[in-house]
Amino acid sequence: MKETDFFQQVYQVVREIPSGRVTTYGAIASCLGSKQSSRMVGWAMNKAHQQNPSVPAHRVVNRNGQLTGKHHFETPFIMQQLLELEGVVVKNDCIQKFESIFWDPAKELIL
Repeated sequence: MKETDFFQQVYQVVREIPSGRVTTYGAIASCLGSKQSSRMVGWAMNKAHQQNPSVPAHRVVNRNGQLTGKHHFETPFIMQQLLELEGVVVKNDCIQKFESIFWDPAKELIL
């Protein structure tokens, strides 16, 4: 599979994340059948801002619920602001009540 094909699959999954919910790089990789490719999901997310239709990249966090991708936004505060607009509580760059808003694409999607 070419990198661009994988990236497009990542974007397709991320576009399905409901407002007010988050998922992880690893959950996306696992859903796509490439459990060891969470880093490649991160690379895809770094380029997500160039996509049309848009990709809600702010809804993808690390396995601990931390906003590790925040530096890839226009300012490091935008990721948190977008999440908070959706009702997600963020404190010290970490999603609060992470387990309750975690969205698992492997359980929610039929690909």
